[in-house]
Amino acid sequence: MIKAVVLLSGGLDSATTLAVARNSGYECYALSVDYGQRHGSELAAAAAVARFLGACEHKIIKVDLSTFGGSALTDKSIAVPTEGTKTGIPVTYVPARNTIMLSLALAWAEVLKSCDIFVGVNAVDYSGYPDCRPEYVAAFEEMANLATKTAIEGARLSIHAPLINLSKAEIILQGISLGVDYSLTVSCYQANEAGLACGVCDSCRLRRAGFESADMPDVTRYKPKSGG
Repeated sequence: MIKAVVLLSGGLDSATTLAVARNSGYECYALSVDYGQRHGSELAAAAAVARFLGACEHKIIKVDLSTFGGSALTDKSIAVPTEGTKTGIPVTYVPARNTIMLSLALAWAEVLKSCDIFVGVNAVDYSGYPDCRPEYVAAFEEMANLATKTAIEGARLSIHAPLINLSKAEIILQGISLGVDYSLTVSCYQANEAGLACGVCDSCRLRRAGFESADMPDVTRYKPKSGG
């Protein structure tokens, strides 16, 4: 069986991506990154998803991007927006996050002698992050084929982004057809330690709208509303 490294955050998109890779016949090695994010419960969700979807191995690597800050997800002095999506790149963008994560996946892929890396980036229903665009994925793939022993010795590396042109509803429907249990996933930017979602951040709104558009029940576990 062909090996693939799958970046697994513990959220809806990455869980679906793992299911797609598995369904495509790959032996999946799931990789999560503890980057100092405020919503650390997603790492527990990633472990649960990896077990549920049968990843043959799951690694969590610590790279503390909170050392730099610069994002609402890595700097607790910057509030997570809850008023709706604004124009421009939001403060939840983490500088160079996908480049760092893909680089780690690339390193593991070389050790595994794998030529395939899967990432759940999406350029349709997303928050406007520059490292979720098709041009970025293509550029990273080109770099990987310039900078690795694997490629220099004749095996071309591929970065697979199977969700990149799908709406959130299409992603959810595909995941359900592949047996993903979305109640295991955590997408919220400020979920609590139990993985309960706030329901008001940009990620929660996109996720809820996806379930609504797919005409599927929202299985997200939300925090109890205060005062009622």
